[in-house]
Amino acid sequence: MDAPVRPRTLADLQHLIGNQLGPTSWTDVTQKAIDTFAEVTGDSQWIHVDPARAASGPFGTTVAHGLYTLSLLPMFSARLMRFDGFAHSLNYGYDRIRFPAPVPVGSRLRMTLTVAAAERAARGGIQIRTSQTVECDTADKPVLVAESIALVFEASA
Repeated sequence: MDAPVRPRTLADLQHLIGNQLGPTSWTDVTQKAIDTFAEVTGDSQWIHVDPARAASGPFGTTVAHGLYTLSLLPMFSARLMRFDGFAHSLNYGYDRIRFPAPVPVGSRLRMTLTVAAAERAARGGIQIRTSQTVECDTADKPVLVAESIALVFEASA
């Protein structure tokens, strides 16, 4: 089990700037998870959900959706950093997302996170920017690189 850091103040967050957290433990990519994601999102392209056809396709097997991989970032992030010392936190968005390599079914994923910035934001929040890199045990390069932005709010005294 991963042991996340638990910052509680802006100073704690700023102390983490430049530090890489992780990697997380590995997570299996299953056909069932890919099929469920396809059903929920309506993206049932054969390269994701048809193992027989995908066997003769460009990757020799089905591959996870890029957005499936992106959807795992909150889970991976929580394994590395928890904001339970704050009143609440929000996913504010992403400034950059890239999918440099495919994620074949049956592979495993894990993530590292680097805190890039932490500063006061509007409405009393703290904006945190992180660089998140997901690697796959079958790929020579990352399968996802993203710049994430979160907002956390300190508990009022």
